[in-house]
Amino acid sequence: MKKFLNILIPSVLGSALTIGAFMIFGLNDRPEVVIGNNENLVPAHRAVYTVKEDGELVPLDFTGVSKDVMSSVVHITSTKEVSGSMPYSFDRRNPMEEFFRHFYGKPEGNAPQRPAPKKFEQKGTGSGVIISADGYIVTNNHVIDQASEIDVTLHNNEVYKAKVVGTDPSTDIAVLQIKSNDLPALPLGDPESVEVGEWVLAIGNPFNLDATVTAGIVSAKGRNINIIDDQSAIEAFIQTDAAINPGNSGGALVNLNGELIGINTAIASPTGSYAGYGFAIPVSIVNKVVGDIMQYGMVQRGYLGILIRDINGELVEAEKLKVAEGVYVDSLMETSAAGDAGLKEGDVITSINGVAVKKTADLLEQVGIHRPGDEVKVIVDRSGREMSFDVVLANRKGTSEILASNEMEVMDQLGATFKDLSRSEAEKLGIDGGVKIESLSSGILKSQTQLKPGFIITAVNNQEVNSVEELEKILEKSDGGVLMEGVYKDYPGKIYVAFGLKE
Repeated sequence: MKKFLNILIPSVLGSALTIGAFMIFGLNDRPEVVIGNNENLVPAHRAVYTVKEDGELVPLDFTGVSKDVMSSVVHITSTKEVSGSMPYSFDRRNPMEEFFRHFYGKPEGNAPQRPAPKKFEQKGTGSGVIISADGYIVTNNHVIDQASEIDVTLHNNEVYKAKVVGTDPSTDIAVLQIKSNDLPALPLGDPESVEVGEWVLAIGNPFNLDATVTAGIVSAKGRNINIIDDQSAIEAFIQTDAAINPGNSGGALVNLNGELIGINTAIASPTGSYAGYGFAIPVSIVNKVVGDIMQYGMVQRGYLGILIRDINGELVEAEKLKVAEGVYVDSLMETSAAGDAGLKEGDVITSINGVAVKKTADLLEQVGIHRPGDEVKVIVDRSGREMSFDVVLANRKGTSEILASNEMEVMDQLGATFKDLSRSEAEKLGIDGGVKIESLSSGILKSQTQLKPGFIITAVNNQEVNSVEELEKILEKSDGGVLMEGVYKDYPGKIYVAFGLKE
């Protein structure tokens, strides 16, 4: 797999409606080619035909759809302010001054000051899709992540400043707003009608080229390519062979009815340019995430509370499973909505709400379009016996309540998973205790510090930390800046890092 997906580049994809197609080209410069079975021969000259549902053979033409949808796709330019890797220089105006002074000490007398890090602007481009006439636009989170300024250029070359309404790193979706009305919003397609083999169009701005349209088909559905760097990542991409390239990220994948069926997000390529494989976030997830952001200010994600695995031949043999397709329940979490409903370790989930579940991406998509408190019907195979359970999805706190945006847990902001340090590990390191960072994803620790997995937190804001519970309590009481102290297993001395929490 690693050899195949050498580089996963954020990019734009395309979509289309499910139809059968006959490609009829002239051969050896002959003026006509005929289609048929010796009856009712149909002459054609370098044409492409498709079969409608009623069996009628009609020319396949993308011009009308292209004209309809191009004005709904925008060009996004994001400006990010980055600093050089100069050592920290003390500045009384810096809100983190007290924390750094605590570690480094205050410069004495007229000692020369290190020059402040040089700052420069870094610009990136991508695409976006107008989803409402009053100025709301959906794009990829990676297109605008950490941007200090965002410019949106419409198809008529009008330029607007955009504000970020909300983001969801777990699905790589962001919602922007510009101050404009009567915009050409793109209608949403039916996610259940998307079929492998149907024609699609990808619209975006590859290589900074405005309004580019490419055509292809839906190559596969429910692809998980492990590109989203988030501990709660949801990947169930639509795969397409419509030509896409860097700069297309956030653009539209549409069917031949001119309806949005996906947001183009990534390409698989050994070179960084189009190599035949592109991926788009399905409209089912886009619609859910955008709706949550606009209604609640944050994504309301429902959880089953289980750890899962794809089924393969080895697992079937090892666990003596009676089915070869589905998602294996490896274990239940401490607070598990699925466990409360009756699911057990070793169950194989085969469908959710009547939709077949053949792999983890299928399950993630079906659960990902629901909120805490929603009830889903889960069908499982338990030792050859089909069983049905009604599961009420929970939030990350283990309850079924909808959370307000200001209730986002401080631990979620950090973007990390933590584990209490065992007594034996603490004794080997010569410390009383601590909390180990097991993994890092999108969040404050990754964006504001250079910490790596394995770092052991021993104190926060000069308060000793011996458990994840203590860490959370201290951070919840912190206002703004945080000074974290800790060690690495194989690195001498203590390490101090400072960062700011979101208000």
